[in-house]
Amino acid sequence: MALREINSKMVEATVVPGQRLFSQRGAMLAYQGEVSFTPNMQGGQGGITSMIGRRVAGEATPLMSVEGNGTVLFGHGGHHVQVIHLTGETLYVEADRLLAFDGTLEQGTMFMGAQGGVMGMVRGQVTGQGLFTTTLRGHGSVAVMAHGGVIEVPITPQRPVHVDPQAYVAHHGDVRNKLSTALGWRDMVGRGSGEAFQLELSGNGAVYVQASEEKL
Repeated sequence: MALREINSKMVEATVVPGQRLFSQRGAMLAYQGEVSFTPNMQGGQGGITSMIGRRVAGEATPLMSVEGNGTVLFGHGGHHVQVIHLTGETLYVEADRLLAFDGTLEQGTMFMGAQGGVMGMVRGQVTGQGLFTTTLRGHGSVAVMAHGGVIEVPITPQRPVHVDPQAYVAHHGDVRNKLSTALGWRDMVGRGSGEAFQLELSGNGAVYVQASEEKL
């Protein structure tokens, strides 16, 4: 059940019998056909245990299940949307950035310290992105939201990528992340560049970066 971009702020999903997708609750803009929208208390795949884990982690964005036979347009808040197609890998993304995703994808929660050790935890505290993030794994499509446009920046062992924490949207691949600091005496007296903290992502994969330093 593929999602496709209609324009920069809307995606269309084709709903077929026997399959379902999940979307952020209230994100339906229009639909055609016989389609039903049901609040999903489990928040996607993974069962009750996974749901409890996401709620404890603060990654339990209200979702609804979409089923039937037809097409549905999704959008939310006029945010820019980007469709990411997964082919077996894991996508790391904050729950509040999820607009819609295939029901076949397995949803989970990851402790940020697991990707970057102690610095991963520091990253969550300093950037305000929390200590946990949502994971989606498998084959299917995911629509994420961002401010402004989104570009995909490849990450290779030879060329790690440094990202402003507020401009970070998501990433996938075999990637490690840590918080880099560039605090100097100018920052301490309020004359710094304003770029004191960056996320350094290294390994093999890609990171999605939005055209703004504003969080959703």
